[in-house]
Amino acid sequence: MKVCIAEKPSVAREIAAVLGATTKRDGYFEGNGYAVTYTFGHLCTLCEPSDYKPYWKSWDLNNLPMLPEKFKVKVSNDKGIKKQFNIIKSLFDKADVVINCGDAGQEGELIQRWVINEAKYKGRVQRLWISSLTTEAIREGFENLKPAEDYDNLYYAGFSRSIGDWLLGINATRLYTVKHGGYKQVLSVGRVQTPTLAMLVNRYKEIENFVPQPYWELQTLYRDTLFSYEEGRFLKMEDGEKLANKVKEHEFEIVSITKKKGTEYAPKLFDLTGLQVYCNTKFGFSADDTLKIAQRLYEKKVVTYPRVDTTFLPDNIYPKVKGILSKLTDYSSLTQSVLNKKIKKSSRVFNDKKVTDHHAIIPTGMQTHLQPAEQQVYDIIVKRFIAVFYDDCKVSNTTVIGKADDVNFKTTGKEILSKGWRVVFESDGSKTKGESILPTFTKGEKGPHEPSFLEKQTKPPKQYTEASLLRAMETAGKQVDDDELRDLMKENGIGRPSTRANIIETLFKRKYIKRNKKQILPTVTGIQLIDTIQNDLLKSAELTGNWEKQLKDIEKGEISANTFIKGMKRMVDALVYEVRSEKVETRISAVNNKPATKPKAKAKTKSKKVVGSSCPKCKSGELVKGKSAYGCNLYGKGCDFVLPFKFGEKKISDNQYLRLLDKGSTVNLKGFKVNGNSIEGLLRFDDNFKLKLEPKQTTKPEIKAGDTCPKCKTGSVLKGKTAFGCSNYKTGCDFRVNF
Repeated sequence: MKVCIAEKPSVAREIAAVLGATTKRDGYFEGNGYAVTYTFGHLCTLCEPSDYKPYWKSWDLNNLPMLPEKFKVKVSNDKGIKKQFNIIKSLFDKADVVINCGDAGQEGELIQRWVINEAKYKGRVQRLWISSLTTEAIREGFENLKPAEDYDNLYYAGFSRSIGDWLLGINATRLYTVKHGGYKQVLSVGRVQTPTLAMLVNRYKEIENFVPQPYWELQTLYRDTLFSYEEGRFLKMEDGEKLANKVKEHEFEIVSITKKKGTEYAPKLFDLTGLQVYCNTKFGFSADDTLKIAQRLYEKKVVTYPRVDTTFLPDNIYPKVKGILSKLTDYSSLTQSVLNKKIKKSSRVFNDKKVTDHHAIIPTGMQTHLQPAEQQVYDIIVKRFIAVFYDDCKVSNTTVIGKADDVNFKTTGKEILSKGWRVVFESDGSKTKGESILPTFTKGEKGPHEPSFLEKQTKPPKQYTEASLLRAMETAGKQVDDDELRDLMKENGIGRPSTRANIIETLFKRKYIKRNKKQILPTVTGIQLIDTIQNDLLKSAELTGNWEKQLKDIEKGEISANTFIKGMKRMVDALVYEVRSEKVETRISAVNNKPATKPKAKAKTKSKKVVGSSCPKCKSGELVKGKSAYGCNLYGKGCDFVLPFKFGEKKISDNQYLRLLDKGSTVNLKGFKVNGNSIEGLLRFDDNFKLKLEPKQTTKPEIKAGDTCPKCKTGSVLKGKTAFGCSNYKTGCDFRVNF
């Protein structure tokens, strides 16, 4: 039997229908030699800290950093999930081959691989890789199944991403919560969410601290056309005033007219970020709304896979274009002129080198009834697709230079000579910015004009909207307007196209950011958190972008997952040491950001005692007091747990043992004797629940020239005349340790 496993029931239903597996069973479809089963999102997850060591359950600085040697995966602890997992496992036990039909992306690969691995399936696995859910695409996909090994690097990249997020997210969140969190306040810190929040906070502060600077502009109105002083603005009023007074006394004369023909290309096809930016700007949809709508359109088979980061199509799509356009009967008034001649093939649209797993979002040619919001998103995807096969728009750019006395003024205008692809968008009523048609001027003509000399002020940058924040995440905070340059920077963007919307929503849920109409602003709590985090690495969009590039390199097989994970562990280790050593403590609370009131007097409760506490080793006995130690009352009946009154010649108080039982460790204590030496340290249990002493770390790790920089993790340590520094000091790393 061939067992197919899809990512959700609706997708499994579509695949089953194509394969002829029409009998519905509990948790799968069956027929024609196939069983088509499904997950629903993540059936398996990375293990929790307490799954590795019981005392890691406690949020305690002494338990940090938590760095498991090997990361483990488990089935989620949910009745419904466990039931479905057991159904999948029983099908795998009878399978001749398993066909992984998960979403064709990094996350989809990870979800299914974890299930296959946890089910202990050792047989042959094949991969279905499709970009749409049409019957034709599914059939074609099953005719071209790939070996699962072809996608190993994709899985390693997904696994590494999960581990990186676990290492930094769990350690940093506990670290900052315990060190700086106020009453019941969890301070969530993450690999992508924290630099995103930092971008918002930095922009907000830039605007708050902005001091407007005055400048002056000299302009003149001639034949209802505004001309501006050719050399730009004046920073000193006196300089401009002299010229303003001079031009008043003279007529305006046209000196030169330059016309230059140009070409405007159709807008690029959509990747997910481009679609989210467009829909936020035009329709006011949030990034998350747009992603959900695009996903529904994909599941309704009307568009291709949406979680993509390319605006190009592969060459093998070109032969299918005519068929797709022919099926778009609702748009026949726009497609007819394209279908009546040879369909053009432009390198701005078709480029195999710019396509990896998936191509740009395009219609499939299928049409169906859609909800109003779905129709809006579908409509713009279809029109972008049609427009790229139209002729280019031909324009004439005109520059006119005029003068009054010897002072030159300039104006520019644009005339559309041939609309080309613009015809597709005419019904939207959209105009191009800066489009202006000039009157016909003649060189040498003269006439009266109306000069003006105006004082203006410099303006601060604008607050982020969801659209501009998505673009900033895509370019790791760099201001980039050019489409070609933006494409080159995508490898270093922060987050993935499919996760950016979720990151923004997470910041809203944590109450770190809020909406003000279209603007996104940080809250007081968000600002306090970024101000409290002194470690620049956690807040750096550029360095987080560098991690994203490493994850892409794992996907390409250019670096190993082990290298990435070791780097993350070193960074977390250094971060914990740094924050634990900080002298300043803040208490951040999101409870309306009000100052804390006096706590109510607690009702008296019985104080806990060691005697009667549950035995931490066997979990079924309880502790009793002996002559020289506490021990389990099942001692001699299978449990050998004891807690001696003294350890290392030091008496241990009941309060410290209670803390050890409750939180996994004592605090640092002085006076332990080891080999005649007095040592300070804390006690915790080893794997056999015997006491062990962990000496207190009192010195920083030794620094040597040539070591990896402990701050940016990419440079190396250099030895100067008076201090150690980082080789990346020119690109922003300020690591320095004086001799």
